Amino acid sequence: MASIKDVAYEAGVSTATVSRVLAGKSNVSEKARTRVFGAVDKLDYRPNRAAQTLRLQRSATIGLLVSDIRNPFFTAVSRAVEDVAHEAGYSVFLCNTDEDPAKEAMYLKLMIDQDVAGVIYSPTLQSAEKLDATQFRFPIILIDRDAPQTDVDAVLLDNVAAGEQLACHLLQNGYRRIFGLFGQESGTGHKRRAGLLRALHSADVPPFGETFTDARIEAGYEAVLTALQSADPPDAIFTTNSLLAAGAMRAIHEQSLKIPDDIALAGFDDATWTTLVQPQITLIAQPTYEIGQSATELLIKRIEQPQRSARRVILSGKLLARGSTQKLV
Repeated sequence: MASIKDVAYEAGVSTATVSRVLAGKSNVSEKARTRVFGAVDKLDYRPNRAAQTLRLQRSATIGLLVSDIRNPFFTAVSRAVEDVAHEAGYSVFLCNTDEDPAKEAMYLKLMIDQDVAGVIYSPTLQSAEKLDATQFRFPIILIDRDAPQTDVDAVLLDNVAAGEQLACHLLQNGYRRIFGLFGQESGTGHKRRAGLLRALHSADVPPFGETFTDARIEAGYEAVLTALQSADPPDAIFTTNSLLAAGAMRAIHEQSLKIPDDIALAGFDDATWTTLVQPQITLIAQPTYEIGQSATELLIKRIEQPQRSARRVILSGKLLARGSTQKLV
């Protein structure tokens, strides 16, 4: 493992200069700063967190704000964040916002009061649209949801492409009356809807119907039940998270419909239950552990090197085609 002396030797500067650069001090030339960052990257240098905390009086706690911890996606991401943070000497302060902007603002203020070193953050739709990262004393890493008005690090899924891929799969299997079910407080729901519409347009298939609702099981159940009881019911349900898919499945079963012959069901996130039911659920699996891991690694680098330019990591989902969308011939 590289030491600060190794970094100094590689960069051709003193260890004091390396320390000043990593601490974000301004009394270092841009040339020396560039050489230090280059050496840090080349050697994959990681400062000793406990020693650095004492020396710089910097918090060894990072915040993690998720919108709904009951969503298996955020559970898996949280596990990865905790694993990487623990290995690097940080503890994690987890907060659940319930897609409530007021609760979200309260937790962000609490993290300011707690003087956390940085925050990994999945903003509500309203907060993402007006987020100003300069208002915080700590760095922010966005996960799952983007905030295009501010220049911060982010780890995101290509949600438009994923939505289009899932919709194309439904179309290729003969479904045409595709009912979309989207989380109303989530920017990801809107982007996945855009992917669905793009696929329908490319196939010259008119949009059938949609509902924006709370991203909860009960809300998904009620929305799909209403759609199934209409005069012109759908032949496929496109959901944007596993909770909505679970609610949709309950409604389908209550109407004594067979999946996939009467109606198809597809969604996002490879929750455990999706392989325990019959037929198993077709979905877009997100690289949840990689999202949490990449976000935490980015945050630690940002804490240690605050002058770095913002980085955006865009990941791809994987279509897992299962029985819920494939009719038996």
